[in-house]
This record gives sequence, C-alpha cells and structure tokens, in this order.
Amino acid sequence: MEPALHLDTADGVATVRIANPAKRNAMTTDMWRALPGLLAGCAADPAVRVLVLTGEGDTFCAGADITTLTEGAEVSRDLAVAAEEALAAFPKPTVAAVRGHCVGGGCQLAAACDLRFAAEGASFGITPARLGIVYAASSTRRLVELVGPATAKYLLFSAELIDTDRALRTGLVDEVWPRDALDKRVAEFARVLASRSQLTQAAAKEFATGAHPGEERLAYWAEQARGSGDTAEGVAAFLERRAPRFGWTVGRPR
Repeated sequence: MEPALHLDTADGVATVRIANPAKRNAMTTDMWRALPGLLAGCAADPAVRVLVLTGEGDTFCAGADITTLTEGAEVSRDLAVAAEEALAAFPKPTVAAVRGHCVGGGCQLAAACDLRFAAEGASFGITPARLGIVYAASSTRRLVELVGPATAKYLLFSAELIDTDRALRTGLVDEVWPRDALDKRVAEFARVLASRSQLTQAAAKEFATGAHPGEERLAYWAEQARGSGDTAEGVAAFLERRAPRFGWTVGRPR
C-alpha cells in the first residue's frame, strides 16, 4: 500500500485514515502537504458535520517518515505545523481515534483534534528531544493548554512514551476503551455530535480557544443565532419529543 491519506464520508461523518502501514503510519512529506487541502474540502462540504482522524490497522501514527525528509528538518517541521494548524482550525468537531503508537507528529495531530478517544494499550509521546529538533512554539502552547505545563515539560524534555492510564489522567485523552470496542464507541459518539446543533458547536469551538472574542465576533454569532432558527427547532423538538432537525451549517447559514 502506498502511503496516503484516505477519506470516507457517511452519515455526516468524514473519516480521514492515515495509511503508511509499513512504517506504523508515519507521515510522509506528501501526506503532510495533502492534509490541509483535504480538510478544506471537508470543511466546505455541508454533508460533513464531524471529522474523525485515525490510522490504518493497529496504530495511529508514529510521527514523520524520516526517510522522506529530503528537504531538511525545518521544512518538515513547518509542514507538520501547517497540517496541525489546519486541523485545529477545522470549524466542525474533530475526534482522534487512537490505537497503538501516537508519537511525534502523530501526537501533534491528535492534540490538534477537539477530542481524543484511545484504545487500551496505546502509547503517546512527543519526541523532538531525541533528534535535537526545536518543537514549534504553537505546538508547545497547544500541548500546554491541553495537559498543563508539568506534563508538557515531561513529554518534551524526556521524549518518553506514556500509556493510556497516564494520558487519561493528564487530559491528553478523553476516553479509553478496549481495543475491540473503540470503533463502535467513536462511531456512536460521532453520530451524537452530528445530531447536535452545528451553530452551537461552531461558536463554542471558537470561544474555547481562550482568546476573548471581539465585539464584531459576538455580534456575528448573535446574528447567526437569531437567523438560524436552530433555537426554535431545538425547543420544538424537545416539546414534541422528537429528534431536532437543525438547519445551520458552517459556511451556509440560513
């Protein structure tokens, strides 16, 4: 199998699968370059309401494929950061489904997702200290926001791997499941996310960045809420004891 990113979309959920099984799904330079465009297409597709990022087979991603780094470590780092930022900026909910190794650039991508569900036995690590690479400032800040400064320093200073128990305890992952139950749980949760108000999710995702929204953005979201009809639909569905049919979508508000 040639290294590639595979995209499947069904029932409002886009699944991006990292596939380079001969090298534990390590990301080649071509794969780093392809990810932002693939995400842009999913963001623009109104049929996509949730994105799941996972790896082919029994591992998530072992980082960068060193054998493809012919343009130098700095170029590779910049490509990884661009892919990470595109994933973090994706305007719809994102879930990383992690098995096996989630290391280096793989952990960087998982940290850029909104949520991370892991299978028992998965391992996590951020390994630039093994190679003498300066980890990007934006990636460091995201890691600190996710796990706190102490755990971020442990991971970055040591380049040691941690197990799912510690990852769960420190906030690096949100849920841990038996290996044979992970896909079912992720699919169920993705369906839940797809059924919820995309208006609520998009606003919450923007507000959760930590930056105080300016008056212009607050006015924008107030206008979207008034014009969407989602609140009226949500209340009506609750009173009528039925599933809501929310109409607002990213990029195509009613």
